[in-house]
Amino acid sequence: MLKNKNILITGGTGSFGNAFTELLQKKNRPKKIVIYSRDEYKQYLMQNKFPASKFPNMRFLIGDVRDKDRLNQALKEIDYVVHAAALKQVPTAEYNPMEFFKTNVQGAENVVYGSINQKVKKVIALSTDKAANPINLYGATKLASDKIFTAANNITGKQKTIFSVVRYGNVLGSRGSIVPIFKEYINKNYKYLPITHPQMTRFWITLRQGAEFVLQSFRRMQGGETFVPIIPSIRIIDLAKAMAPKLKLKVIGIRTGEKLHELMCPNETCNLTFKFKDHYLILPPEKEIKIKNNIFKNAIGAKGIRVSSDFEYASDKNSNFLTIKEIKEYNNQLQQEQKL
Repeated sequence: MLKNKNILITGGTGSFGNAFTELLQKKNRPKKIVIYSRDEYKQYLMQNKFPASKFPNMRFLIGDVRDKDRLNQALKEIDYVVHAAALKQVPTAEYNPMEFFKTNVQGAENVVYGSINQKVKKVIALSTDKAANPINLYGATKLASDKIFTAANNITGKQKTIFSVVRYGNVLGSRGSIVPIFKEYINKNYKYLPITHPQMTRFWITLRQGAEFVLQSFRRMQGGETFVPIIPSIRIIDLAKAMAPKLKLKVIGIRTGEKLHELMCPNETCNLTFKFKDHYLILPPEKEIKIKNNIFKNAIGAKGIRVSSDFEYASDKNSNFLTIKEIKEYNNQLQQEQKL
């Protein structure tokens, strides 16, 4: 559906932006892909990865989502937007709350109004497990962002722009995630790997899988939904054993604002949550009264069934935990993706 269309990715030089751009170039060949970010060095690296001689549809614009005028200019003639720009480091957010608010909340508002003004067709904002029942400031700003995007569908009027959210947890291999940290310890010949808590669990998804899920969500969305992929969980201890079975483990304690387990569908939203074959869908509250027979159809006609009243989708309650062998296979898959 994105073939011959114009796509803009905010924060496009990040891990997701690179993976999503690769996917678009291989499967869709859009008319134009606009990478909008504020880091000129990362843009330089990405320009080398996608040279104009081979990828003439690439455009790189320096800009910040805080700057609504620049953003509004970048959105001209754009058909689809993926909003990936955000400040994300949990401890940093606790010390710099207003900076996170300006980027994650006010930046979200700027994307919404800019997309409506420029008559963008569809917008997907990337969320995080930390936005579900947040306990830290980063999670709180992302929850506010999620609400801004889902509620944006109420202010479009006759304009046909629709907004939805994609939420997933720990992304295998992304910047700041646990795998690169463990790799650094291994490469520097440390005698141990740092473990925050022996019982910690996380959801597990590769960058490629995350990018493909966003692409699928563009087809499924009708506006206001939060899409959550059904993915496996891991135990952090098992990850350490898979990557360095001979190294000792050192418990260093949970960081400020960090959760022991990831939560993506809170029980408080179970009346709005529907299970599809490969994902859960959370509707905005105003749509609940329109649901009949506990069935919800998405834009391509697939049917989802309302979950039970005791449902909660958390990494420690997942029915699918990866074994150490399977974790190794996922890590090998990541290495293959990074070579592409």
